[in-house]
Amino acid sequence: MEKSRAYPPKPESVYFFGTCLIDLFYPEAGMAGMQLLERAGVAVIFPQDQTCCGQPAFNSGYHAEALSVARRQLACFAEEIPIVVPSASCAGMMRQHYPELFAGEADFARALAIAERTYELTEFLANVLGVELKDTGDPVRVTLHTSCSAWREMGVAQEAKTLLGQLHNVQLVELQRERECCGFGGTFAVKHPEISAAMVNDKTADICATGAERVLGGDCGCLMNITGALEFQGKDVRGQHIASFLLERTGDRD
Repeated sequence: MEKSRAYPPKPESVYFFGTCLIDLFYPEAGMAGMQLLERAGVAVIFPQDQTCCGQPAFNSGYHAEALSVARRQLACFAEEIPIVVPSASCAGMMRQHYPELFAGEADFARALAIAERTYELTEFLANVLGVELKDTGDPVRVTLHTSCSAWREMGVAQEAKTLLGQLHNVQLVELQRERECCGFGGTFAVKHPEISAAMVNDKTADICATGAERVLGGDCGCLMNITGALEFQGKDVRGQHIASFLLERTGDRD
């Protein structure tokens, strides 16, 4: 787990890195994340030329290809302001692995600057902006799946719980096996489908045992894997990105 870091004061503006899965499958989560930031008084800049962080190629051992994709982000996020990412997985790639990926390259310093300015969304809301949420929704029972990247790479597993704890009508029932992977793991689910299926079945059994109406998460890959399995099993548990849920509960959805 990453060592504790010092957080900057509240900035006037931030970049928002949307991630591929939010762009393609969960656009409402990206919009919610930006609205939460703007509601806290921060201007959001969304560079239109942004693309993949490079993680799929990096994790598959194609470092030259990962470098080519990651390099495109350097120009997109050039200003010395925070970069907020609604995914611990993609944030982890940018913060933890860009220094390794760009080591020895001419643009290493620019990549290192991006790594140091990258924050996961709930981390930024709780630790930099110190948001105070007012719940406007009806009582609901939820559970939370925290990704491996949030637990073990970014060290931001508690921030989502901190934010959910501010919502007085939300009952968070924690998973018995909350530290276990859901079986997605990016290309792991493709390379080892049988193992992945067994892992997600364990995860959905744990989710259903909580009696929760919804399972929340901060990484869309995990949500796709878990909600797909729940749907296949005929379970009536809704999956939702934490950003969408927080915005829904606090009454500012446009």
